[in-house]
Amino acid sequence: MPIIYLSPSTQENNLFVSGGSEEYYMNLIADAMLPYLDASGIRYVRNTPQMTAASSIAASNAGSYDLHVAIHSNAAPEGRYGTVRGSIVFYYPGSVQGQRAAEIMANNLRSIYPLPNRVTAQPSTTIGELRRTRAPAVFLELAYHDNYDDAAWIKANIDPIARNIVLSLTEYFGIPFLTPVPPRRGVVDTQGGRLNIRSRPALDAPILTQASDGTALSVINQWQNWYLVRVNGVTGYASSDFVTLT
Repeated sequence: MPIIYLSPSTQENNLFVSGGSEEYYMNLIADAMLPYLDASGIRYVRNTPQMTAASSIAASNAGSYDLHVAIHSNAAPEGRYGTVRGSIVFYYPGSVQGQRAAEIMANNLRSIYPLPNRVTAQPSTTIGELRRTRAPAVFLELAYHDNYDDAAWIKANIDPIARNIVLSLTEYFGIPFLTPVPPRRGVVDTQGGRLNIRSRPALDAPILTQASDGTALSVINQWQNWYLVRVNGVTGYASSDFVTLT
């Protein structure tokens, strides 16, 4: 299953025009993403508010991630303070996967941002979290925190924004978007054989691991006739025909 480096803003001095900071609200969005990530089987490592952009990049590069996701709010340049609105998803030019992820995210954000024609995916060579990360990366500037309407939109839509970002991630990784449900217990029931745990709910998907008959597992979610399960530290999809709920 895919793994991302989740990097909400650590910029505590970037203040919202209506109170609060970029760091505070972007971390609220990251908090709200976690149940959707777990429910859909996307693994993650996350920075902390005590970190900087540089240390977030270093932590990302120290691991092996399928995508680096930086979440920020924007501010207009001097002389235009409070007058600009819009949502921009940046990617590094030449990064095919970064551009694909950015375009998916921009397309989905248009469904929830109040001015959809102002949502764009754009290349950038100046943003460190795009230029210096080993993994493909996207850098979301969700809206302008110096604009009253944009700031109000962020504050009123923490969960819809989080849900939308994770929806885009599942589209990017080619896996189902699943909403959180209570986990259930199950046991492998193959009448003596081994059960394949796959990276996607498809018979031709790569096998991540196998589980012996009688092995206990946690059923995280369900997609059609597939269970999203966790067994022996591995998360993946198993045919529901060979899992008995207990």
